[in-house]
Amino acid sequence: MGKSTSHLSGSNLLSQNESVRFDLNMNPLGVPDSVKNVILNSIEDLKRYPDGSYTRLKDSIAGYSGADPDDIIVGSCSYEFIKLLIEFNSPKHAVLLSPGAQNYEKLLKMNGCDITYYQLSEEENYELDIADFISTLNESIDMAFISNPNGTTSQVIDRESLEFIAKICAGNDIALVVDEEYMDFVQDKDDCTAIPLVKEYDNLYVLRNTSKFFAVPGLRLAYAITSNPVFKKTMSIAGFPYAINALAEAAGIDMFKDASYISKTQTLMKTERNLVYSALASRKTIKLYKPDANFILVKLLKTDITAQTVVEHCQSKGLYIRSCADITGLDNSYIRFCFMNPEQNDLVVNTILEVV
Repeated sequence: MGKSTSHLSGSNLLSQNESVRFDLNMNPLGVPDSVKNVILNSIEDLKRYPDGSYTRLKDSIAGYSGADPDDIIVGSCSYEFIKLLIEFNSPKHAVLLSPGAQNYEKLLKMNGCDITYYQLSEEENYELDIADFISTLNESIDMAFISNPNGTTSQVIDRESLEFIAKICAGNDIALVVDEEYMDFVQDKDDCTAIPLVKEYDNLYVLRNTSKFFAVPGLRLAYAITSNPVFKKTMSIAGFPYAINALAEAAGIDMFKDASYISKTQTLMKTERNLVYSALASRKTIKLYKPDANFILVKLLKTDITAQTVVEHCQSKGLYIRSCADITGLDNSYIRFCFMNPEQNDLVVNTILEVV
């Protein structure tokens, strides 16, 4: 995001030509004070190597996520973990949800893996039909990828359904990767996260990162959770030494304990998610997909209005939203944007309604 607009009204936002990045799905509260303070106080740590075992950081992550510290692997980003998991499993055939997260396809194709796209039904509001999906899982598939909440639709899969999927995958020797990039924004995340399933299913890998929820993409801090003994041993022997730097390590130890920031974010998201949805719901020329995370998918129903039309109209006012024309399974009649501060949300809703 550009300069902070948290204290600007809609009118002077326009007059000052501020840019608001509704396309990045970033926490509008910005970098937590806990992170700023610890980095300022940890500059001298740059002269030492990080703790290669990351014991204190893993304990902090465990306290926040509920994972066993022994099942936590620290890294710089989810993309890195996906790359390592693909190399570890050497899949010949993988299944992806469509629409869904977009950061798996290139790595799979680079490794010579065939991809089957399980198309979610627009008529069913892109909600996953668990029974139908598991009926497609068989021994010809090596890996399955699920983003939860869905990285495009913002919809969450409950843990009971995930366990059905994990069980079927285990029975067919399929590695199941559940990317929980946006799980921290979900109101009832403890009822949805796959982390409690890790101990029972060693074919399961849960990915989390800090970029979106804690608004620190420049920090480069992520973690994977798995009980798979072979993968954990492989990582301990052949994984990246000193996977993160000393400042990211120090920041993470305090960041996951920042109860005030976490609570404020969850309260803000719950309120703004409901208000934005309600504000758009009465317009008959669009279709909404009820969000669980910090962003919303919208379908444009007017045949003469495309995603690019709405994107350009918003951009003319300094508001950047996302066209979904390039997302597998969607087209140029879909837009997506995240929830920011109240004044900014009012502005983007009113701006979108001007043209749809």
